Amino acid sequence: MTDDQRLIAGLQPVREAIRVHGRRLSRVVVDGRSLPRLDALERFARDQQVPVVERRPKAELDRIAGGTMHQGVLAWGPPLGLTAPESLLDDPTLAAIALDGIQDPQNFGAVIRSAVGVASAAVVFGEHSAAPLTPATFRASAGAVEHARLCRPRSLSGFLRDAAAHGVTVVGLDAQATVSLSDVDLSGPTVVVVGNEHSGIGRGVRRACTVLARLIETERIDSLNASVAAAIALYELKKQRVKSAS
Repeated sequence: MTDDQRLIAGLQPVREAIRVHGRRLSRVVVDGRSLPRLDALERFARDQQVPVVERRPKAELDRIAGGTMHQGVLAWGPPLGLTAPESLLDDPTLAAIALDGIQDPQNFGAVIRSAVGVASAAVVFGEHSAAPLTPATFRASAGAVEHARLCRPRSLSGFLRDAAAHGVTVVGLDAQATVSLSDVDLSGPTVVVVGNEHSGIGRGVRRACTVLARLIETERIDSLNASVAAAIALYELKKQRVKSAS
């Protein structure tokens, strides 16, 4: 295996990686215990012509996974492709969710899953303002990362300023905003910005937004989990676009 190969852990993430990449995966390792779900995964990998498929003791998988829950399956695959910021900004139908300060890989992976599953939206995250792309992130996405359009600009606020200059609506989610997200026109090129649940979006990112909007009125809590907020926002974006197209 080469150094640039990506470790993937967990039944659904590995199954989806096999489905998408097939023989481009270099190796699949399955827990040596004979369990129906593991046996089925091994057959699937062999059917898709993964070059190396082998059974190993669970302790060996534990060591390789380094604490990431693997459910008895690991795979090594090609690096994730990243979309250039310029390519996103040239898309007249752009739908994207931008993450500012989301350091939890579980939240990051859950946002990727919603972006792909709800609105086929790109996911934008700065080099130093989001969780890294790790096996824990891939597992939390439940395999959706294999289909995701990911963009990692050097500066998130710089990307958002460029987006606004291209006529993109840049919506920062803010629980204290006076405007509701449902009242913002999301039918054109749009980037929705989600901050972490503790401090929200940063000052520079906030200044780059063209509008601040709240998701819903919350009577008992100040903010929602970041991945939940992203899913709600993506649903609103998708709903508006379906209505606009009908």
